[in-house]
Amino acid sequence: MKIVFMETDSLGDDVDYTSFYNIGEVIKYNNSDPIENSRRVREADIIVANKISMNEELLEHAKNVKLICLTATGTNNVDFSYTNSRKIAVANVKSYSTKSVVQHTFALLFYVFEKLSYYDSFVKSGEYTTSDVFSRFDKRFNELHGKTWGIIGLGEIGREVAKVAEAFGCQIIYYSTSGKNNHPSYERVEFEALLQNSDIISIHAPLNVETENLIDKKALKAMKNTGVLLNLGRGKIIDEEALAWALEEGEIAGAGLDVLSAEPMSKDNPLLRIKDSTRLIITPHIGWATVESRRRCLSEVYENIAAYFRGEERNLVKGD
Repeated sequence: MKIVFMETDSLGDDVDYTSFYNIGEVIKYNNSDPIENSRRVREADIIVANKISMNEELLEHAKNVKLICLTATGTNNVDFSYTNSRKIAVANVKSYSTKSVVQHTFALLFYVFEKLSYYDSFVKSGEYTTSDVFSRFDKRFNELHGKTWGIIGLGEIGREVAKVAEAFGCQIIYYSTSGKNNHPSYERVEFEALLQNSDIISIHAPLNVETENLIDKKALKAMKNTGVLLNLGRGKIIDEEALAWALEEGEIAGAGLDVLSAEPMSKDNPLLRIKDSTRLIITPHIGWATVESRRRCLSEVYENIAAYFRGEERNLVKGD
């Protein structure tokens, strides 16, 4: 039994692969190599990967492969028509990152909401040592208590964000991108109402035909000019040129992003124009990546493999 890990750098060097050696031969590659990927999986029984496209080009000569394990929840890199035709099982990981992403949602918020970069720079520049007053508040900020928090994508992560926001005294409203999600504890509103009434909007939705470019110029113009937009879903949910415009023109107060339309970030991304860190923070898709979360991810992959060989359909995904 050969288990081939294709992108171990995406999990870090502080996770433990010991349990996998009890299942079979383990082969690890740090990063994807488009020229070499097909050869690397040729003898694999199990492929563990993150972003690499699982399609005929990659898998055509991998005659032994029985199971593809994704170290991610999203499955849009899998050609299910092909994997299903080959009877190759596909399993993803689900709840491993919830606590991590919720935590990062609030880290991004407070960085822009309280203008922390400005005040940090004020102190570290030495200006505070020459100040004649004990405080400073020329960059004004507000309490979160009493604000309306709008959530796009009230899945597991969205619901946990809602609980924390409630603890800060926020009113929660949400928009269902599918039109099917009804939650008894929170008010479901139409998209326009969410844009107009929210002080903070956080995105925790998957990328699909309903959500791609959902936040466009029209949507940004509908937001409060004091509003903060957070994206911890998928980058292409936001039109990045429109967001750069909205920040430059003061249409919204700030944004915090952990995902982008292209990752790593493209050199011509319009958001690189925004140098004011009190208005924009971008992190390199690390919301999921606490030490604990990455270790849970690998543990879930192991459980998916073990369940598959027990004949259980744990976390198996067959596509549409």
